[in-house]
Amino acid sequence: MKDPCTQVDREDRSSFFERFASRATYWTGTTSAFILALLGILVWAGVGRYFAYSETWQLVVNTGTTIITFLMVFLVQRSQNRESLALKVQMDELISSLKEANNTVIDLDDLSEQQLLDLHHRYQRLSRDPLPRADADAPTPSVAVQATAAEP
Repeated sequence: MKDPCTQVDREDRSSFFERFASRATYWTGTTSAFILALLGILVWAGVGRYFAYSETWQLVVNTGTTIITFLMVFLVQRSQNRESLALKVQMDELISSLKEANNTVIDLDDLSEQQLLDLHHRYQRLSRDPLPRADADAPTPSVAVQATAAEP
């Protein structure tokens, strides 16, 4: 049986928009993009006196920055979603590859926020215990996850 990860054709793995979003998000985080934006603002400020700092002159930069910001929100969110999913898959792989790991934590995405907070608090309590508990009544991480997931 082939590993599904090796079946991905790296050349045809994404749509045009995915490639565009990835490149645009990367480029906008570069020094070149910052310098270009700074130069744009300086040019806009410099030509202000020729337009008597009119409302139209102000409207140009306001409209331009609003449109760019609006579009960048979606590009950055798409990039964030993709990176979060990739990180989740990587973490799931690490968890599933360890014999001692609690595999029930792999699929926590379907829990409610309150269930996740309860689980987080249980793990915090476990981390504060200096030594593992020897008594049979002490909840282990597996039991804590299963109990939290079972709650309505």
